[in-house]
Amino acid sequence: MSKPQFWNNSKRYYDLKTFFVNRFGCKVYKLQIDAGFTCPNRDGRVAKGGCSYCDGRFSKLRQQGPLPSVAEQIKSGKRFYRGKRGAQKFIAYFQTATNTYAPLDRLKALYDEALSQDDIVGISVGTRPDCVPDEVIRLFEEYALNRHVWLEYGLQSIHNRTLQRINRGHDYETFLDAVDRTAGRDINLCVHIIVGLPGETGADIMETARALASLPIQGIKIHLLLALSGTPLGDLYERGEIRMMTEEEYVSTVCDILEVLPPGMVIQRLTADGYRDIYLAPDWGVNKMAVLNAIDGELERRNSWQGKLCPPVCP
Repeated sequence: MSKPQFWNNSKRYYDLKTFFVNRFGCKVYKLQIDAGFTCPNRDGRVAKGGCSYCDGRFSKLRQQGPLPSVAEQIKSGKRFYRGKRGAQKFIAYFQTATNTYAPLDRLKALYDEALSQDDIVGISVGTRPDCVPDEVIRLFEEYALNRHVWLEYGLQSIHNRTLQRINRGHDYETFLDAVDRTAGRDINLCVHIIVGLPGETGADIMETARALASLPIQGIKIHLLLALSGTPLGDLYERGEIRMMTEEEYVSTVCDILEVLPPGMVIQRLTADGYRDIYLAPDWGVNKMAVLNAIDGELERRNSWQGKLCPPVCP
């Protein structure tokens, strides 16, 4: 048994960059877009204050003043990635806040604006599983007829006690319902999880990984829990009421997760970023490249790879 040949890469997991090259035959980059959305977990529809780890400042672009149009943001992003990374095609990535949280006509206008730009081959939209009514899913199904489409569902954990503790505002059953209603429509699903959430054991984290491995999900983003100043979770950390993972614990856990995920699941992220001006902990987490290198090193030390421990029936 060895790593799959279809990856066509030198890594021990199926990374997003490789997936795009395999899919489009060239370098493709996601262009981050802030379209001015908010979140029902902040504006009072679901709750106020947001998730306990979220600082609520959204993108750096929004902090600078009035947001440029979607077209202007794409133009700027293309200029950067063409010059710095040699990108040839692009995915319009609606990243900031809950990007399906608006009337359908407004959503369609924003998405259409993005997809009408030159060299945009698809769209990726970050949202919550409680903000994808059927009419929104049908809109993405229409886009998927001739574009590459991703829906990114923030989940964080399958454990309802954890979701309640972090004030997530929805339960695991809501996520399962969203996955069930989205599956089978040529829409790629990417799920976000956080490793190191308060009260969760290693066994809890692996239950989340194995549950996601069994679902019709095409991608995953694995985030490191960050303590940020001004957030409820940051306050808990400063009072000494929670501990953050060590780098060794995190690296080992991420490798454990990768081993049980299907080899065809695209690994879109393996750690997390946070604003430096409010960053509290863990101190080792600010060096993203060092964390990624440590994960590579641990997989090599184990002589392991994504899917090595995945049952033969893995989707």
